[in-house]
Amino acid sequence: MPRFSVIVPAFRVQAYLHACLDSVLAQSFKDYEIVVVDDCSPDACGPIADEYARRDPRVTALHLPRNTGLGPARNAGMGRAAGDYLIFLDGDDTLLPDALQTIADRIDATGEPDVLMYDYARTYWTGRSVRNVLAAHLDEGGPARFRLTDRPELLQLLMVVWNKAYRRAFIEAEGFTFPPGYYEDTPWTYPVLMSAGSIAVLDAVCVSYRQRRRGNILSTTSEKHFDVFDQYDRVFAFIDARPELALWRPVMFRRMLDHFSALFASRDRLPHHSRAAFFRRAAASCRRYRTPGAPVPRRALLRHGLLRLGARRTYQALSGAQRLGGRLRRGSAAVRRAVRGAALRAHYRIQSRLPLRSRDAVFAARGGGGYTGSPAAIEAKVRELVPGVRTAWICRAADAHTVPTGTRHLAPGTFAHWTALARSAYLVNDAAFDRGLVKRRGQVLLQTHEGTPLRTVGTDLLDRPAAARGTDFEQLLRSVDTWDFSLSANPHSTLVRERAYPSAYLTLEYGSPRNDVYHRTGPADVARLRETLGIPAGSTALLYAPTHRDYRRVQRPALDLERLVRVLGPQFVVLARAPQLAGPGGRRAPHPRIIDVSGHRSVETLALASDALITDYASLMFDYVNLDRPVVLHLADIEAYEAARGTYFDITTFPPGIVARGQDELFDIFATDHWRGSRSAELRAAFRARFCPYDDGYAAERVVRRVFLGETDGMPLPVPSAARRTPAALPAQDGAGAGVKS
Repeated sequence: MPRFSVIVPAFRVQAYLHACLDSVLAQSFKDYEIVVVDDCSPDACGPIADEYARRDPRVTALHLPRNTGLGPARNAGMGRAAGDYLIFLDGDDTLLPDALQTIADRIDATGEPDVLMYDYARTYWTGRSVRNVLAAHLDEGGPARFRLTDRPELLQLLMVVWNKAYRRAFIEAEGFTFPPGYYEDTPWTYPVLMSAGSIAVLDAVCVSYRQRRRGNILSTTSEKHFDVFDQYDRVFAFIDARPELALWRPVMFRRMLDHFSALFASRDRLPHHSRAAFFRRAAASCRRYRTPGAPVPRRALLRHGLLRLGARRTYQALSGAQRLGGRLRRGSAAVRRAVRGAALRAHYRIQSRLPLRSRDAVFAARGGGGYTGSPAAIEAKVRELVPGVRTAWICRAADAHTVPTGTRHLAPGTFAHWTALARSAYLVNDAAFDRGLVKRRGQVLLQTHEGTPLRTVGTDLLDRPAAARGTDFEQLLRSVDTWDFSLSANPHSTLVRERAYPSAYLTLEYGSPRNDVYHRTGPADVARLRETLGIPAGSTALLYAPTHRDYRRVQRPALDLERLVRVLGPQFVVLARAPQLAGPGGRRAPHPRIIDVSGHRSVETLALASDALITDYASLMFDYVNLDRPVVLHLADIEAYEAARGTYFDITTFPPGIVARGQDELFDIFATDHWRGSRSAELRAAFRARFCPYDDGYAAERVVRRVFLGETDGMPLPVPSAARRTPAALPAQDGAGAGVKS
């Protein structure tokens, strides 16, 4: 008997059925069967099901003699199912990798509940994926198993059949089946949840819910939407037949009103000539099943009241007034934005005619983020070395807490922000300031950049449209022409940027100020950082920091981190700095030894706290070797990456550490300790000598003395040899974390 029976009804989904079945067959958990129900589909769904059944004995193809609809097709699949648990998957949806393993683990951990509810993400035809906005209701805190009365908020989740696993013995004992018609999920999911003796939740995305551009049955205009009345008749009949469920009657009444209102408000579902009849049927159902008691939001009180009274014209007038009010509010907001924008531009022009403030300096980092990177290191050194200076940092209000005391915070787009850009003598950024900036005579602009370039940048992207993504190169060059100084970490960066950003600026080949911290942090500080991040004492912490893929519309994890920590064993933890882990459509990281640091503002902190780095093409590798700690490159897609983005040298022939071309190879590198062996140390030393010749902890001081103090004699300051530099050491540990450095 298999653990799971995955039931897949198929009707007019030939374009998606392969992906659906492949997503199940590719699961790491193998104890399952698939029952594909061909609902007399007029396309190739039947032959596709037969093809998979011939290839894999776990697949059963069931062909219905006539089209019965989604509900009866699922019933037919249940009749053939033999698994402990039933999982329903629509033919145009897919399971996420390792979904069945995650579901099986949660079922085991919660003592085999009657129903396990898990999460989903909507995947649009553009490739964009958005996680369910009510995912917080799936919080796994509290009792592992419960009844619906303990967590009634679960009814706010999308009431569909495919976001749950059902214990087959429970379903058969209760005699649950699907009715015919549209909205067949309604009289299934509500009775199942109300009757379940035990429910558990899984806070993980397991299903990709495809949002088709066209062809979704429930989005078509049809009188079949009237089936919703029969479905709620079945729900209330079920409640009436079981007196112990009477407490759910007011809740179901409220849910029914919301459902009817949503259907009536959707202008593409009901034929125009049938809208009046639908409203009358809805009013009749409301009168028949009216059960006060469930709380109703104030904004819905009037709508529900008009629906119960059958006041269709008043209801429509109210809806029309609300739509008109929304348009007026949006229009008014647009007018306010336009007026404020004009006022800001006028303010900036006036301020630009006033004298410069010679002691004022403005700093910012890419995207208006918090206090970080080379601009932050330079700002701190300016306050230390330049008497009387007034510094300000531009960042969003949410990041204002990162700005140190004594440095003024400027919110982007405010009058104070534009005053500072117009009047400050010094402007420092690692990206570009607002495109409305007009640099004045006497202003000094320092461009620090974000690190050493491996991938193609600037005008070198002219022949790479996939990577350029609509870059305005004329605007880019206008911005470059405002630079007085371009900071460079090494000769490689100098040569690349002087070609990719052609202009008359002066290059300061002084090293990278953001790397100063790697030479000025002691073991006690590193220990404190590790504790703050939740790294267990004695553990080996691997920082996983991949870069963006220009050739992909949707960013997907290239490395299975859960499998990695299982292979490595309990002495390892992973600091995962991968935006796709935190994205709305991504699964959370349930493994306790995966620490999601995607939102952490300081990559320098993460580097200091880690024992080794796993990356691919990220510029972080050039900074990280300052720590003289192992680096492993995972380059599974290097051909595609180089074709789309391009690189300035072959990273496989001159890497900072051991290179893995695939996931299994990477696992072997760690399993054999090759990642921190003598070859790793040799590669790292050569890489550091080429790309970190000036990183010694004093780069920010060199910049400040040259740009802010005007010192030219004896510049740059002497740089000690690599052998005399002292990068931050890891704290002494008893256990696996000790001795990582080669």
